[in-house]
Amino acid sequence: MIFVILIVCGAAALLWYVHEKIKAYSVRAVLIKAVVSFFFVAVGVFGLHALSVYGETNPVGVLIVLGLVCGLLGDIWLDLKYVFPEKDRVFTYAGFGAFGVGHVFYIGGMLVKYYTADAYFYVLVAFILAIVVSIGNAALEKPMKLSYGDMKLTVIIYGILLFATLFVSGALALAYGWREVALNLLFAGAVLFTASDLVLSKTYFGEGHERPIDFILNYFTYYPAQFLIASSLMFM
Repeated sequence: MIFVILIVCGAAALLWYVHEKIKAYSVRAVLIKAVVSFFFVAVGVFGLHALSVYGETNPVGVLIVLGLVCGLLGDIWLDLKYVFPEKDRVFTYAGFGAFGVGHVFYIGGMLVKYYTADAYFYVLVAFILAIVVSIGNAALEKPMKLSYGDMKLTVIIYGILLFATLFVSGALALAYGWREVALNLLFAGAVLFTASDLVLSKTYFGEGHERPIDFILNYFTYYPAQFLIASSLMFM
């Protein structure tokens, strides 16, 4: 029951935030965004607590929750770049850093929980793909009408972590024959997370992509992603 309440409250806060964000960049919108992010962290903490009730020790859950907390920080810092445009670069780097560390926690949690010698090949291929796709993404900035400027290295490093979350979760889910609900949720969350960041990259590094539809696509992929990742703890 508590799990459902947290999801519903998070969805309601998300609708409120999108309404405010479309109207204007403001501290009010940032505060509402923090509330939305609080709810996906709360879902993760609830999942962690549910496991402890059954006597399960779950250091993996702690790593996932830390990743969610990094997401909350990244959410706040990236929105502040719009409220305080004179400090755009500082908040952008802070946001990228927070999300990058969050992906490290997600990847670490998955590997600690699910990695086995049998999954070695799957995980190795996943990391190689993450590196190749991230570098390829950076190389295609001009065809995609993007300009990374002096943030290109940051984009590549972050991209490796983002795509590693996607490919590692998918590789492990495949290695387990799609039988692990938690891995399936992590993979679904990673797919949406990647989709969100691809939309966001056009907003940050392209032109003409700050329309209401762009924000809607971003937030209605990103927040479901974080809630799916948080929900995975209920099944570990």
